[in-house]
Amino acid sequence: MSRISRTFANLSEKSQKALIAYIMAGDPSLDATYPAVKALRSAGVDIIELGFPFSDPLADGPTIQAAAYRALQNPIGLDDYFRLIQRVRAEDDVPLILMTYYNVIYHYGLEAFAKTAGQAGLDGVIIPDLPLEESADLLEQTRKTGIDFIPLAAPTTSMSRIAQLTDAGSGFLYYVSRTGITGTHNSLPKELLEQLDLVVEASHLPVSVGFGVSNAEHARLISQHADGVVIGSALVERLAGAESLEEGCQVLGQFLKPVVSVLHDRKP
Repeated sequence: MSRISRTFANLSEKSQKALIAYIMAGDPSLDATYPAVKALRSAGVDIIELGFPFSDPLADGPTIQAAAYRALQNPIGLDDYFRLIQRVRAEDDVPLILMTYYNVIYHYGLEAFAKTAGQAGLDGVIIPDLPLEESADLLEQTRKTGIDFIPLAAPTTSMSRIAQLTDAGSGFLYYVSRTGITGTHNSLPKELLEQLDLVVEASHLPVSVGFGVSNAEHARLISQHADGVVIGSALVERLAGAESLEEGCQVLGQFLKPVVSVLHDRKP
């Protein structure tokens, strides 16, 4: 059982739901990312999704695009990213997920990527621009090294397609709450919660919801239907808006405290 699967299983036993937090590696530097990861863990985050910057991030809204731009101002490669993973892994067993685009991995080499990532301690990958029909080569390599290939589904995805995606993937299903790009929103789509019940029934994996999840109330509503929530843009915004890294880490903890409470202090 992978770290990701084990985390969901352990949370389920306690009637808790997973908090998955996204930040961009290298924003504004890799040295800054490490203490930010530690702050997320101290706040009670269960799984950490570390983005790798790409110049043309089709699924990302302005907030994460800006984070990628800032990260790319300094030389950063996948080997640098893997060293960051190793640094975190030396101290913490938290599941770590890479979110990036296929060109980054293809350029590195699929076999080399899977081998190096596995050795570094990476647990999963999310690749928004790699459809299932074109993923066989990478899936073959990630399965060899025990890295979860986390599928994505959207409100436009049929239930039969969700079953197909989760048959092929592993770890959890990342369900996009709305069509379009990432970003903070004041409210959840009206049809989301009703749709989630169908998604959970169709999925062979735990279901976590992201894109626009921005506060504890969003997390509370989603947790009644799904297995976890993903918060990204709201965290990236707060880090970017802080006057110092120390302040940013404190702000992350303050923001996440009520979210963690909602997801972890649940009644069986």
